[in-house]
Amino acid sequence: MSEFGLHVTIDASRCNKQKLISVPLVYDVLDNLPARIGMTKMTLPYVVKWLDKFSEGTPGISGFVMIAESHISIHTFPDQDYVFMDIFSCKEFDAEKAISYLVRAFEAKKYEKHVLKRGMDFPRKVILSQM
Repeated sequence: MSEFGLHVTIDASRCNKQKLISVPLVYDVLDNLPARIGMTKMTLPYVVKWLDKFSEGTPGISGFVMIAESHISIHTFPDQDYVFMDIFSCKEFDAEKAISYLVRAFEAKKYEKHVLKRGMDFPRKVILSQM
Protein backbone atom coordinates (compact mmCIF):
# COMPACT_ATOMS: atom_id res chain seq x y z
CA MET A 1 0.00 0.00 0.00
CA SER A 2 1.37 3.43 -0.88
CA GLU A 3 0.88 6.75 0.82
CA PHE A 4 -1.50 9.51 -0.22
CA GLY A 5 1.41 11.93 -0.27
CA LEU A 6 4.39 13.45 1.46
CA HIS A 7 4.32 16.14 4.12
CA VAL A 8 7.67 17.88 4.51
CA THR A 9 8.26 20.06 7.57
CA ILE A 10 11.31 22.25 8.14
CA ASP A 11 12.14 24.07 11.37
CA ALA A 12 15.03 26.41 10.56
CA SER A 13 17.11 28.89 12.58
CA ARG A 14 20.28 30.97 12.48
CA CYS A 15 18.88 32.63 9.35
CA ASN A 16 19.55 35.93 7.64
CA LYS A 17 17.25 38.18 9.71
CA GLN A 18 16.62 40.51 6.75
CA LYS A 19 15.13 37.55 4.91
CA LEU A 20 12.89 36.66 7.86
CA ILE A 21 11.29 40.13 7.68
CA SER A 22 11.02 40.33 3.89
CA VAL A 23 7.47 40.08 2.59
CA PRO A 24 8.74 40.10 -1.04
CA LEU A 25 11.10 37.19 -0.33
CA VAL A 26 8.39 35.05 1.29
CA TYR A 27 6.05 35.89 -1.60
CA ASP A 28 8.69 35.00 -4.22
CA VAL A 29 9.56 31.70 -2.51
CA LEU A 30 5.89 30.70 -2.40
CA ASP A 31 5.36 31.91 -5.96
CA ASN A 32 8.37 30.03 -7.42
CA LEU A 33 8.63 26.82 -5.40
CA PRO A 34 5.58 25.06 -6.88
CA ALA A 35 6.99 25.13 -10.43
CA ARG A 36 10.44 24.07 -9.16
CA ILE A 37 8.96 20.87 -7.72
CA GLY A 38 6.41 20.16 -10.44
CA MET A 39 3.30 21.46 -8.69
CA THR A 40 0.40 23.57 -9.92
CA LYS A 41 -0.49 26.86 -8.20
CA MET A 42 -4.23 27.36 -7.77
CA THR A 43 -3.88 30.83 -6.27
CA LEU A 44 -1.32 33.55 -5.94
CA PRO A 45 0.54 33.40 -2.62
CA TYR A 46 -1.14 35.11 0.33
CA VAL A 47 1.46 36.77 2.58
CA VAL A 48 0.95 39.01 5.63
CA LYS A 49 3.01 40.57 8.42
CA TRP A 50 1.88 39.51 11.84
CA LEU A 51 2.84 40.62 15.36
CA ASP A 52 2.32 37.42 17.33
CA LYS A 53 2.53 36.61 21.05
CA PHE A 54 6.16 35.50 20.68
CA SER A 55 7.26 38.81 19.15
CA GLU A 56 9.50 41.24 20.95
CA GLY A 57 8.49 43.99 18.53
CA THR A 58 9.44 42.72 15.08
CA PRO A 59 6.51 41.40 13.06
CA GLY A 60 6.85 37.95 11.55
CA ILE A 61 5.50 36.90 8.21
CA SER A 62 3.00 34.18 7.42
CA GLY A 63 2.47 33.03 3.87
CA PHE A 64 0.53 30.32 2.13
CA VAL A 65 0.01 29.14 -1.41
CA MET A 66 -2.68 26.68 -2.38
CA ILE A 67 -1.52 24.17 -4.94
CA ALA A 68 -3.69 21.68 -6.82
CA GLU A 69 -1.80 18.99 -4.94
CA SER A 70 -2.38 20.62 -1.48
CA HIS A 71 -0.38 23.54 0.02
CA ILE A 72 2.92 25.20 0.95
CA SER A 73 3.26 27.47 4.00
CA ILE A 74 5.92 29.62 5.66
CA HIS A 75 5.83 31.30 9.10
CA THR A 76 8.77 33.49 10.21
CA PHE A 77 9.65 34.56 13.75
CA PRO A 78 12.45 37.15 13.34
CA ASP A 79 12.92 37.89 17.06
CA GLN A 80 13.56 34.20 17.69
CA ASP A 81 15.53 33.77 14.42
CA TYR A 82 13.21 30.98 13.33
CA VAL A 83 11.11 29.92 10.36
CA PHE A 84 8.64 27.05 10.02
CA MET A 85 7.95 25.72 6.51
CA ASP A 86 5.59 23.00 5.25
CA ILE A 87 4.89 21.31 1.95
CA PHE A 88 2.05 18.81 1.69
CA SER A 89 1.34 17.17 -1.66
CA CYS A 90 -0.56 14.19 -3.02
CA LYS A 91 1.80 14.28 -6.03
CA GLU A 92 5.27 12.80 -5.76
CA PHE A 93 8.07 15.40 -5.60
CA ASP A 94 11.76 15.69 -4.82
CA ALA A 95 11.64 16.50 -1.09
CA GLU A 96 15.40 17.09 -0.84
CA LYS A 97 15.31 19.61 -3.70
CA ALA A 98 12.47 21.49 -1.99
CA ILE A 99 14.20 21.42 1.40
CA SER A 100 17.45 22.70 -0.09
CA TYR A 101 15.63 25.55 -1.87
CA LEU A 102 13.82 26.65 1.29
CA VAL A 103 16.88 26.44 3.54
CA ARG A 104 18.94 28.46 1.04
CA ALA A 105 16.19 31.05 0.64
CA PHE A 106 16.48 32.03 4.32
CA GLU A 107 20.21 31.26 4.59
CA ALA A 108 19.47 28.95 7.54
CA LYS A 109 22.59 27.65 9.25
CA LYS A 110 20.62 25.11 11.30
CA TYR A 111 17.51 23.17 10.40
CA GLU A 112 15.54 20.08 11.22
CA LYS A 113 13.53 18.36 8.52
CA HIS A 114 10.88 15.68 8.62
CA VAL A 115 9.44 13.85 5.65
CA LEU A 116 6.21 12.15 6.60
CA LYS A 117 4.21 9.70 4.55
CA ARG A 118 0.56 10.58 5.04
CA GLY A 119 -2.62 8.73 4.25
CA MET A 120 -1.18 5.25 4.33
CA ASP A 121 -4.70 3.81 4.50
CA PHE A 122 -6.30 6.40 2.21
CA PRO A 123 -8.91 4.54 0.12
CA ARG A 124 -7.94 4.31 -3.52
CA LYS A 125 -10.27 3.35 -6.34
CA VAL A 126 -8.86 1.40 -9.22
CA ILE A 127 -9.93 3.05 -12.45
CA LEU A 128 -10.21 0.65 -15.33
CA SER A 129 -10.22 2.02 -18.82
CA GLN A 130 -13.23 1.19 -20.88
CA MET A 131 -12.69 -1.18 -23.79
